[in-house]
Amino acid sequence: MKFKYIVVGAGLAGATIAERIASQLGERVLVIEERKHIGGNCYDFRDENGILVHKYGPHLFHTNYTKVFEYLSQFTEWRIYQHRVLALVDGKKIPVPFNLESIHALFPRSMALKFEEKLLKTFSYNEKVPILTLKQFKDSDIKAIAEYVYEKIFVNYSSKQWGLKPEDIDQTVTARVPIVIGKDNRYFSDRYQAVPRQGYTKLFEKMLFHPNIKLMLNTKFQDVCRLRSGKIELMGQPFDGILIYTGMIDELFDFKFGKLPYRSLRMEFEILDTEYFQEVATVNFPNDYDFTRITEFKHIHPHQSNKTVILKEYPTNYNFGENIPYYPFQTHEAKKIYSMYKEYSSAWPNLILLGRLAEFKYYDMDDVVKRALDLFCEKLR
Repeated sequence: MKFKYIVVGAGLAGATIAERIASQLGERVLVIEERKHIGGNCYDFRDENGILVHKYGPHLFHTNYTKVFEYLSQFTEWRIYQHRVLALVDGKKIPVPFNLESIHALFPRSMALKFEEKLLKTFSYNEKVPILTLKQFKDSDIKAIAEYVYEKIFVNYSSKQWGLKPEDIDQTVTARVPIVIGKDNRYFSDRYQAVPRQGYTKLFEKMLFHPNIKLMLNTKFQDVCRLRSGKIELMGQPFDGILIYTGMIDELFDFKFGKLPYRSLRMEFEILDTEYFQEVATVNFPNDYDFTRITEFKHIHPHQSNKTVILKEYPTNYNFGENIPYYPFQTHEAKKIYSMYKEYSSAWPNLILLGRLAEFKYYDMDDVVKRALDLFCEKLR
């Protein structure tokens, strides 16, 4: 069976580009997926109690891109869901991102009002200020609140998550969780915030179960494809179509320039004999315990049950073949290594790199869908 397109990976990036090729170009697509299921890290399932569980950690869709929301809406109905997160700080659970409500929860009223007044005079209401920016101010009150937040919210959490202090982490990462000069306790402020009503796996099924798409699950790319001297082989035969690769770029080229660093997570799920365990879906633990957060899935997908499922996440180093590369580790040396792989990949004119692992870049869910849609329009349509 002839294919004009091969897509490696059945996560958000791969599923989006494969669906567009199949439905808009009418071309046959071979999708190769190493795991036994579709959906990548978004994969979810209902457990023995009927609770919808996200196998690889919570995935919460939020976006300001109307075209992305409308595109995905073809494949799912949505449940409106606005994520709220608490953090345990000095024995109190406070809203994060850290905001004016957090200040009032932690400090005596007179002190909280002073901090609030100073912040509102300095910044616009609802402005989001990265913690490292706030730390640079010389005003004693602003500096005091910045130092407190840095020590109590950021430094230990970042050390657990990345194994580094915030100053040593790429600022695009630390800016993702800013201090908010307002009282909005939602974790995200995007226009669209929702989760698929029947779960992500059902969404992926509607995207990929297309007559023009052939799925090969539980299959390593290297077992069916080879890259040799600017040419691509499929099942030992020359392939002159287009290969869209969403996996690890260093693995694609047999670690020719060395291994790129990633961070991984050890997931510990627990089924508890209680209707609910905590007040909101996610509680962060920046200073206590070895895990960073606990997620309770019934807050995301309500379900009638006298049991609940929680997930504790333990950040850890990524070791090839042993765990999952969740986050590209953006160090100066890593960027140099990636640039060598990117330049080397140009020897294959019919190879397209797409997604978090292939581009060694952090993408939110909506960003990677937008990237796939844009790439389809720019290079394939």
